[in-house]
Amino acid sequence: MKVINLHQEEKELILLAVENNRHAQHKLYSKFSPKMLSVCRQYIKDLQQAEDIMITAFMKVFTNLQHFEHKGSFEGWIRRIMINECISFIRVQKKVKFIEDENYVEERYNNIESQFSVEDIQFLIDNLPDGYRMVFNLYCIEGFKHQEISAMLGINEGTSKSQLSHARRMLQENVKKLKNYDNGTE
Repeated sequence: MKVINLHQEEKELILLAVENNRHAQHKLYSKFSPKMLSVCRQYIKDLQQAEDIMITAFMKVFTNLQHFEHKGSFEGWIRRIMINECISFIRVQKKVKFIEDENYVEERYNNIESQFSVEDIQFLIDNLPDGYRMVFNLYCIEGFKHQEISAMLGINEGTSKSQLSHARRMLQENVKKLKNYDNGTE
């Protein structure tokens, strides 16, 4: 039985892509683009805009590939570029406003066993205001800490916590509405 070291193959592809080998770049793009489109789609509602941003971010990936140090996961490195590109796009659009909440109190939320489809959940997240959605995605999906989020978005740590709390509350309310609608009680 032949054992193939997948990380070695990826490392070789990266080294070839650094040298502008189009075949290697295409292989990397093909391997990671579906996941990265999903990442962009979490932040950007419109699929075509999300695709455009992903392509722009991949251009940055290939332009800066020589700076990847092979210390962490390559996918994580690409993911971070995608997220930063999405945040930059939203900032340029000036769509996001963060409201300082002086009276913020952290609340406990129950996990909801989902009877909803992925599309339903994405719809609920898409309908959050941009600031809520960005902080929710960065904290709950990407796993960043509030300190990291505040640095990425240029906001106070308390504002990040507040945005997350408001996002969770809004999601809980919308989940209840969706459940009631599905059950025919609304």
